[in-house]
Amino acid sequence: MVDYSPRYLADHWCKRGRILFSLEGEFETTLDDGRKCVLTLRMSYQVGDNAEVHPSYTRTGAKLFIID
Repeated sequence: MVDYSPRYLADHWCKRGRILFSLEGEFETTLDDGRKCVLTLRMSYQVGDNAEVHPSYTRTGAKLFIID
């Protein structure tokens, strides 16, 4: 479980694969090809190691269940 505070912005581009499931708030990830994934309540997505490099951001704060 990870709680992100409002206006969290990653300070790096992550290469690690993971599975994310949203429990609260809204969480946005921008992939290196320009696509954006926005998670809201009960949504999930996964990325593979070195497959989709990404930074993440939340305006409102978010609570996520993350499997690395």
